[in-house]
Amino acid sequence: MRRWLKHDAIKPWQYRSWIFIRDPDFRTKGARIMDLYARTFEGVSLGEDEYVVSSDEKTSIQARCRCHPTLAPGQARAMRVNHEYRRGGALAYLAAYDVHRAHVMGRCEPTTGIDPFMKLVTQVMTQEPYASARRVFWIVDNGSSHRGKKAIDRLTKAFPNAVMIHTPVHASWVNQVEIFFSVVQRQSRGTQ
Repeated sequence: MRRWLKHDAIKPWQYRSWIFIRDPDFRTKGARIMDLYARTFEGVSLGEDEYVVSSDEKTSIQARCRCHPTLAPGQARAMRVNHEYRRGGALAYLAAYDVHRAHVMGRCEPTTGIDPFMKLVTQVMTQEPYASARRVFWIVDNGSSHRGKKAIDRLTKAFPNAVMIHTPVHASWVNQVEIFFSVVQRQSRGTQ
């Protein structure tokens, strides 16, 4: 059957998805983020006391506990994972990834929103080196927790050394924390 399907002209199980970039400022916003990843902002190199933090939320994570322990693989036996689990509800994981130090800070919350996001920001910005940094650039997408001028003002009022940078609309994939989330998701598939 596999060989027959391989040579068939129509393969409905194979697909590619894409998104049309509609943000008229895509190039400008994207370039600003790429420059920050390269340690520059508005044509000037970042100082040793300036940091770039990529942040986002991973929603609806199922908290599960296996009913039986996983058995390690043996000499002639594959690892055994029992399919039964208890549900522990759904959580949101909020993460802040220091792009240049490769350091992740995160927290679990029952929901996403302004308050959980600001708790993450406070968690990060009240510890060193961020508390005494000249500037900490926060790269975020356009999610409701941190969208628009109000979010920028809220962040700056709470932490004057914080600078919010939004990804282009529908381009959260330029936010490096998304790579971290994809790694965590792939690694967790085998242990759920």
